[in-house]
Amino acid sequence: MKKRNILLALVILFTFTGGIFTGVLYSKNNTEKAPKPLKIEESPKSVKNLEEKEIPEESLEESKVLVGYVQDFRDPNVVDYSKLTHLIFSFAHPTADGGILLNGDSAINNLRTMVKKAEEHDTKVILAVGGWFHINGGESYEPFKAAISNSDSRTRLVNELTSIVDRENLDGIDIDFEHPRSKADAANLAAFTSELSTQLHPKGKELSVAVYAKIHAVTGTEMGFVVYEPSMFQHVDHVNIMAYDGQWDGGYNAANLSPYPFTEKIVNYWATLFDENNLPKEKLVLGVPFYAQPEDPAIKQVSYAAIINKDPANAANDTVSMNGTTYHYNGVNTMQKKTNLALNHGFGGMMLWEAGHDSTGDQSLTSVIYNELVKSNDVVANK
Repeated sequence: MKKRNILLALVILFTFTGGIFTGVLYSKNNTEKAPKPLKIEESPKSVKNLEEKEIPEESLEESKVLVGYVQDFRDPNVVDYSKLTHLIFSFAHPTADGGILLNGDSAINNLRTMVKKAEEHDTKVILAVGGWFHINGGESYEPFKAAISNSDSRTRLVNELTSIVDRENLDGIDIDFEHPRSKADAANLAAFTSELSTQLHPKGKELSVAVYAKIHAVTGTEMGFVVYEPSMFQHVDHVNIMAYDGQWDGGYNAANLSPYPFTEKIVNYWATLFDENNLPKEKLVLGVPFYAQPEDPAIKQVSYAAIINKDPANAANDTVSMNGTTYHYNGVNTMQKKTNLALNHGFGGMMLWEAGHDSTGDQSLTSVIYNELVKSNDVVANK
């Protein structure tokens, strides 16, 4: 998620938290016990009856969303479906020829269980494609880039994603291409987004895209390492801003993970970009981290749940001493401030990475954000 030089390209490998483990210690890439990749087209159909769902216009334009990413190995029972409007199951992995892979039978089984549980709470289930790490090793960037750079493989990827949405009775797709690094990448991503929108929206399905924060955590200036074509955002329902992982900007500094001033600059950047391009800011969704970054980079990240398990009073803070180092995170007060920051700028809601990292009870950050959205009287009805 970082800058545009070779050193940063090496550092960026560690920035996305898509591989964070639950528990007290989390590694960035969980591949030790990964099942054999499952080709999606070979997976059996869901036992659920398929039905096309129309998206009420008011739910996208007038109501706030609370979007929670959840990793494919998570126990479906740890998710608080009652608070989330959208659950984004992560990840389907693109292949260079336009195919998709899931992380074995366990992933498809978890997906189906989550669909059933989410249905009980009117929570939408979206499948994310991409992420930072690829199931076959290395970054997802190269195979994703190859898939969307060729018209034939791009169409195949669109068809594969549409097929699994239909087969598993999902509510849509989230595109997490990390990251478009040139104008050509941006144009290909826009073409892919447009084609996928054409397939999904007539079916009443949603399409969202996860985007890089675009702001340097130290200088507060725009970073050109990642390139987006603004027209792309016309084709999506939500734009999930990954407003975290600033710790790598300008040299490693855990305190830059996602402090409030950093988030203010990110919010201002995206609000201005959408205003300048006559795009509705209601599509913007502010992302927040549910994990903590250690000052000693040799020590692994921890979940917010692990911090609360040590002492519930830590919910009121943004730092904690654990495991021989100091961790930086977002506690209750910061989450409340960020939620209201997004609301005050006309954003459509909040996003969290990742649901399995949250605590329970009064210290739950999902509940904290949800309560702030409810206060706005603009959260999705009955959520």
